Amino acid sequence: MDRYSKITNKNEREIVLLKAYPCAWGKCSFCDYTDDNSRNEEEMVELNNSVLDQITGEFGVLEVINSGSCFEIPKPTLARIKEIIKEKNIKRLFFESHWIYKNRLQEMRDYMGIPITYKIGVESFDHEFREGILNKHAEFKDAAEVAAYFDSPCLMVGIKGQTKEMIRKDIELALKHFERATVNVYVNNTTDIKRDDELVDWFCKEFRHLDENPKVEVLYNNTDFGVGD
Repeated sequence: MDRYSKITNKNEREIVLLKAYPCAWGKCSFCDYTDDNSRNEEEMVELNNSVLDQITGEFGVLEVINSGSCFEIPKPTLARIKEIIKEKNIKRLFFESHWIYKNRLQEMRDYMGIPITYKIGVESFDHEFREGILNKHAEFKDAAEVAAYFDSPCLMVGIKGQTKEMIRKDIELALKHFERATVNVYVNNTTDIKRDDELVDWFCKEFRHLDENPKVEVLYNNTDFGVGD
C-alpha cells in the first residue's frame, strides 16, 4: 500500500493516505475502501506518523486523505498534521469530508490555522442515481447548495445505470459552480456495483479535453494520485 506521493502534473502538492476510524456513514454501495479503516488507535497513529514523516513541504500544499472523512482521523494524528504545517511551512491543506459533516468544516479550519480546500464525494448531482443506486446519504438539493459548503466535488463516471446525459450534466455543473473538481473513472471492486466499459470508452473520448483543464483532475485508475493499491 503506497501512502505517500507527490502530484506534479496539476495543482502541485504532496499527498498522504492515512488510516482512520470507520466512516460515519459507511454504506455507499460502490465503496470497499472501508477495509482500510481501523479501531486500533495506537496502531493507526504509529502508521500515520511514519507516513507523515515523509512530508517535505516542498510545494507548500498538502492533501490528506483517508477511507472516509477527515473528521474520522485520530486526534493524535490531527495534532501531528498541525505540527507539520508549522514545521514544513504548509500554506494550504486539502481534506475530504462527507456531506454529513458540512456544519463542522470551519471547526477544522480553525484548528489547523491555514486555508483548507474541502473535497466532497458527490459522485453525481443526479439525486435518483446518487441515492437510489449509490446510496450516498447526501441529501443536498443541487450543486449550488454543495458549493455553499465545499470547494471541490469528486464525481464518478462509468457505472452501469449511469447515462451519458448524467455525466454531461455532472461535469457541466462542476465546472459552473466550483473552482476545482475531480473525476474518477469507476474501477470494479468487491462490491456489486459494476463498471460500464462502453460508457467509460465514450467518456474517455468525449471528455479527453479535461486532461488539459487545470481545474479538473481525471483519475483513470484508483492509484493515479500515487497512493493506494
